[in-house]
Amino acid sequence: MPETPNGVVGAWLAQFDEALRSHNTDDVLELFDDDSYWRDFVSFTWNLKTLEGKEDIRRMLDATLDDVQPSNWTLAEDATGDAANTEAWVNFETAQARGYAHLRLRNGKCWTLLTTMQELKGFEEKKGANREKGVAHQITKGRKSWLELKEEQEARLGYEDQPYTVIIGGGQGGIGLGARLRRLGVPTIIIEKNDRPGDSWRNRYKSLHLHDPVWYDHLPYIKFPDDWPVFAAKDKIGDWLENYTRIMELNYWSKTECTNARFDEASQEWLVEVVRDGEPVTLRPKQLVFALGVSGYPSVPAFDGAESFLGEQYHSSKHPGGGDWTGKKAVVIGSNNSAHDICADLWEHGADVTMVQRSSTHIARSESLMDLALGGLYSEEALANGVTTEKADLLFASLPYRILPEAQIPVYAEMAERDAEFYSQLEAAGFELDFGVDGSGLFLKYLRRGSGYYIDVGASQLIIDGRVKLASGEVGKISGNAVVMANGMELEADAIIYATGYGSMNGWLADLVSPEVADAVGKCWGFGSDTPKDPGPWEGELRNMWKPTNVDNLWIHGGNLHQSRHYSNYLALQLKARMEGLPTPVFERQPTHHTR
Repeated sequence: MPETPNGVVGAWLAQFDEALRSHNTDDVLELFDDDSYWRDFVSFTWNLKTLEGKEDIRRMLDATLDDVQPSNWTLAEDATGDAANTEAWVNFETAQARGYAHLRLRNGKCWTLLTTMQELKGFEEKKGANREKGVAHQITKGRKSWLELKEEQEARLGYEDQPYTVIIGGGQGGIGLGARLRRLGVPTIIIEKNDRPGDSWRNRYKSLHLHDPVWYDHLPYIKFPDDWPVFAAKDKIGDWLENYTRIMELNYWSKTECTNARFDEASQEWLVEVVRDGEPVTLRPKQLVFALGVSGYPSVPAFDGAESFLGEQYHSSKHPGGGDWTGKKAVVIGSNNSAHDICADLWEHGADVTMVQRSSTHIARSESLMDLALGGLYSEEALANGVTTEKADLLFASLPYRILPEAQIPVYAEMAERDAEFYSQLEAAGFELDFGVDGSGLFLKYLRRGSGYYIDVGASQLIIDGRVKLASGEVGKISGNAVVMANGMELEADAIIYATGYGSMNGWLADLVSPEVADAVGKCWGFGSDTPKDPGPWEGELRNMWKPTNVDNLWIHGGNLHQSRHYSNYLALQLKARMEGLPTPVFERQPTHHTR
């Protein structure tokens, strides 16, 4: 009788559990394929770390087993596949935490293992059966209502009482992380310069909608309603974030700007100078998180003659959208998501628009992306198949970055074939296309460099039809009324919009903390793939994201809605453990190879 998936995984887990308990690293490694990967999120390494091959795994186990004391590896549900290729969800424990894992076996040996910390023992969220009662059922004089207690706590925090954590940035990332920390009982203040939660979305151009579908974009704990549109408008997202902030009872300081932060070695605290509603306040948190989006400052190229231009010129982040552009000529420099969206907005409002494409761009039609790349994980079909948002996040994480391209290349090869006519029409219009240097498509471009792609929601047709004009090549200079290409072509312009991306997130640190701290942290994002805009050496995880940086007590949080949701869990657990004084020995922080 052939072995069942449950039998194969059960036997493997029993041997794995015994070998780990006895600290027999040789026996552990016998259970792994020569080509194997162990990706750990906090549970073993207090880091986000991928171990590639047996020697990497040996080094990690030799360094961590005494502290971690892993045990109780059991199937969380029935395994799938067959005896040759088996997958399973697994529960396990460490000395300090409970974990959840995903395992892939090939011919009985581990190919990939993802281990994640899910909760700290003794410091669990007060949820479900452990939820707080909310009221004492006895009548006493002078007792305070929930609202009175809440307002009293809010009035004290940051003044009489200091937060343990300050999050600089109150967009989707700061709000999601704030919700995680609130549930864990970590006193936190979120700093946001805008007037209201959600303004970072409201203040963008009026036609902006999410390009990622709803199933991919939930916030922690509270999912969007099941009638929420697949692609929500930016103001709708802004309103959701504002109400979420209120419902989750976050200490959210709007109309507050951080002016300076420095670490006081004597007190082991940050001194964070802010201006709140015009009044200076000094906060003294132990931990400081920068959650200022997916990237740093807007990047505007220094073209010769730009100062002589007579019309409007601004970065895409400042594009208001709408208005009457009838009879005006606009040149948009760039060919990524924001460039396409802004070109469409300008054309819609009467402008004569030209897009300047300076390098090749990956285009993925939204329908094809949802079907081929996301459908198995984030869709109504996935939910019907039992793939919850949480499982989808872990499945996506279960493929380490080293092998993710080989899983993605067939997806985009099929997309190229399915949409061959669409791509042919774009190329006929002069648009230069790519699918990434290795054909791995959109997600790898996003992870490696955060740019170089557009999810087509209609603007490509404007280029195909010639309604949005296209100019290819480098910009030579800017004159009083035109963008002059390197080949001498002049593009008359009343307005120039620079859809030219952003710098690294650590650029914020140079101004708010110091250039020395910014460079000690190093470049954020990318993982050393040695592809355009993601220089080597290989690092295997996104640089500095959601894990200890090379500056103690300073953290970087960001990413799209999916990443903000998923990885905020691991960052929150790291912060909670430190607040409670638990030992958190970090295994192999990434060295800093690149500064700003």
